[in-house]
Amino acid sequence: MAIASSSLQPLHQVLCLKYTCLSPNSRNFQPRLGFSSLRFPSTIRACSAVALEPDLGTEKRQTLEDDPFACPICYEPLIRKGPPGFNLSAIYRSGFKCKKCNKTYSSKGNYLDLTITAAMKEYNEVKPARTELFRSPLVSFLYERGWRQNFNRSGFPGPDEEFKMAQEYFKPAEGGLLVDVSCGSGLFSRKFAKSGTYSKVVALDFSENMLRQCYDFIKQDITILNTNLALVRADVSRLPFSSGSVDAVHAGAALHCWPSPSNAIAEICRILRSGGVFVGTTFLRYSAVTSWIERPLRERILQNYNYFTEEEIEDLCTSCGLTNYKSKVQQSFIMFSAEKPSDV
Repeated sequence: MAIASSSLQPLHQVLCLKYTCLSPNSRNFQPRLGFSSLRFPSTIRACSAVALEPDLGTEKRQTLEDDPFACPICYEPLIRKGPPGFNLSAIYRSGFKCKKCNKTYSSKGNYLDLTITAAMKEYNEVKPARTELFRSPLVSFLYERGWRQNFNRSGFPGPDEEFKMAQEYFKPAEGGLLVDVSCGSGLFSRKFAKSGTYSKVVALDFSENMLRQCYDFIKQDITILNTNLALVRADVSRLPFSSGSVDAVHAGAALHCWPSPSNAIAEICRILRSGGVFVGTTFLRYSAVTSWIERPLRERILQNYNYFTEEEIEDLCTSCGLTNYKSKVQQSFIMFSAEKPSDV
């Protein structure tokens, strides 16, 4: 999930101007985004009421190789009850339990909810505005239908080229588990899954509506439907994976949306295995070629957003324990990669 910075104006302001008639504050506002799930009937039945008893009896217990998920509270591997396999149908018909915390997790609609607030009845946590924006059904619907296309004005080369660039960085992680954090509507998650390069792909986002939109896109492509792909709701600052269990992490146009980028990158470093690779893209506040006259203007306009300089991104990665930092810059676009140090 991301915000484009074209023309130096935050896109959520442009969106509000362009779609004023759709504003929730308007008296004539009538949400009509529920049609996506009606137009494409689901072939997968997700169960959100799977009960997990303390004693799993004769049910097959999945190993960490089968299920990479861990409790977001204590990071202990979750015990699974349900059909075996790592795919949409099997995972969302299963229930998960942390034996240490005695907390259960299950699917909600089409995704597995592994947030700390999962199953809470009274407390509802609200994130900063730039994060909450992407929980909107409207923004989730528009993300691949015009929103993301605006990124090319800031130098983004386009999804296909960005995917090829990322795959080059991810060569050391081929055959392993890839987690696409802040995946949005799953634009790159689907590409990673279709590539067949990875044993498992987890499309992870905090926005429920982005994950629902991702599922709608998956239903339209039978080549992805039965691949080793999972949709998971989680907080990037509290990733539901055991330490050192993930081979690759991707964060496309996401860094500037995170409430605490340092916490998020520290979490990414924690879950990566030795030699694991982190690849991300974001908007630069300014680059080395930005004129000194233009820099103060960009600083003032973008002060409410986590847009970074090249030096700040490298400092974030290295300070959180990552090494071998590399980057490619085009206008305000940057793709960067870093690795978890080897144990050798």
